[in-house]
Amino acid sequence: MSKTHHVGQLSINTTNILPIIKKWLYSDHDIFIRELVSNAFDAITKRTKLATLESDVSFDETPQIHIRIDKKKKTLTISDNGIGMTREDVEKYITQIAFSGAQDFVDTYEKGANNAGIIGHFGLGFYSAFMVASTVEIQTLSCRKDAQPVYWRCDGDTEYTLDNGTRQTVGTDIILTIDTENKDFLDASKIESLVKKYANFLPISILLDDKEESITYGQPLWDKAPQDVTEEAYTSFYKTVFPFANEPLFWIHLNVDYPFNLKGIIYFPKIMHELDTSKSRIQLYCQNVFVSDNVNNILPEFLTLLQGAIDCPDLPLNVSRSQLQNDPYVQKIANHIVKKVGDELAKRFKKSFDQFQTDWKDIHPFIKYGMMNNDTFFKKTEKIVLLSQSNNTMVVLADHVDVAKADHKGKIVYAQSRDQVVAHKAFFEEKNIPVFILDAVIDHHFIQFMESKWDGISFLSVDNAINEFGGSDVQEIVDADTNKTPSEVLPDIFKNALNNDAITFEAKPMAVSSPAVMVEDEMMKRFAQMSQFMQRGGSAFPKKFTCLLNSQSPILKRIIALHKAGKTDAVSVMCHHVVDLAQLSNQPLEGSQLESFLNRSFDLLTRSME
Repeated sequence: MSKTHHVGQLSINTTNILPIIKKWLYSDHDIFIRELVSNAFDAITKRTKLATLESDVSFDETPQIHIRIDKKKKTLTISDNGIGMTREDVEKYITQIAFSGAQDFVDTYEKGANNAGIIGHFGLGFYSAFMVASTVEIQTLSCRKDAQPVYWRCDGDTEYTLDNGTRQTVGTDIILTIDTENKDFLDASKIESLVKKYANFLPISILLDDKEESITYGQPLWDKAPQDVTEEAYTSFYKTVFPFANEPLFWIHLNVDYPFNLKGIIYFPKIMHELDTSKSRIQLYCQNVFVSDNVNNILPEFLTLLQGAIDCPDLPLNVSRSQLQNDPYVQKIANHIVKKVGDELAKRFKKSFDQFQTDWKDIHPFIKYGMMNNDTFFKKTEKIVLLSQSNNTMVVLADHVDVAKADHKGKIVYAQSRDQVVAHKAFFEEKNIPVFILDAVIDHHFIQFMESKWDGISFLSVDNAINEFGGSDVQEIVDADTNKTPSEVLPDIFKNALNNDAITFEAKPMAVSSPAVMVEDEMMKRFAQMSQFMQRGGSAFPKKFTCLLNSQSPILKRIIALHKAGKTDAVSVMCHHVVDLAQLSNQPLEGSQLESFLNRSFDLLTRSME
């Protein structure tokens, strides 16, 4: 065999293309592992297909990718037993940067075989090696009959060497001489972790330093039919992808082949207290190769609250496989996933309502957030939203709407905690008005959203509901001395006793047993809650309340009598105590207000003993 030594220049448009690749094409240098392993898998896939199409091509050995580290020589070698390359192949796909070997292969054989599984982009993907290597060499032997081994070498500039090679078996070695700045890529544990990150689910053995067992998981669960996968397998796979997570509540297996290819498994994790959308929990793959865990371009934001993986073989990726290009196809995928998730939730609701109730405490933030952010998802899930009543039973919100319209003036009564209902429990039970507990961070946004979607329905907090439904038909007696009713006298007595501009006093006969109820304007209350949430606990502005006095209360009648008798101190003590009790039924007292309430309570107890 005569040697044919050739020195040439890479066929590119500018002499500084390699420095550009090294610094700017990829955001992370470790991407080179993804590119070179993917290329190796492509080569094996091509040889497998050719062996079924052409009689002079065989593939009798086990398909494998080998990665070897030589710290003395500072080399990292990625070997495959795939299709290999002829001299012409090397000149076309390596020396002419940006040609895609996979695309050319597909174009050639598209009429003769199913071409799924060829990842492609051998051109610039291969040159990612120069991000970490001072020199890149290729030893390759084509599977073509009578092919000769080929050697290629480049030191990171535009000049390369092409010569006869030494490889004895079909396949390709990519040999990287790692530069000083990137010597950590000669660490076996680092390479293993990167291979698991990017190529853990390629359906092929990947061996490191000639170990007998593959370092990767292999064929992923999403490649299987849902009916062929056990619950134990789903849970085990979840632990593989998210090793530090708790067991999932349930999952949705995506397996679509029309109108596009889409596979994946989306898990609903336990306990989602916070709506942290800054972290993506859905991983994106393209033909089992990891692309990104930033899927905001393909999934609506609310779906990134879930965990799992989706694989889209036909994603319009750019050459670096890291970013999605603008394409209507991407939006179609997003719409389908939203629809599928909504359908599966509705199916679970119908199949096992008891289990759905159990899961609700963990999944309701996701469902509510999704409804507010995606109209398709809203339509799929509006009939499955649950509300928890103060008596711990669950009600379907859509079912309660008709009841609210017929019996409660279209009002749905809610409390932010069960404690807010305790003081008025008997009143709501007597009126047969259910009180729902909306104590999640998202709820004050959600109730306003639902009011905008459903005509004739509004949510009313407990205090405002007492003002709305608590009126009494009792005729008040006009005092002969003042010519005023108790409702006309009481506001001035309390205003003078407290001298607090943050509280407005109103009085009327009421059906509740409480002497007073602290009422906050519904819209102002929601605005304050949203402002407090945006400031992470800080109060946006001082709250203003209306103290609704029950003129039928014996306690307030006693205050009127003390006022007429001129016992100013006793009136002041009792007025302060009534207002504090009214506030206490809504929220805990704090600071100086709590101190005053306790001292006053001790004083009243002491007096009662005299």
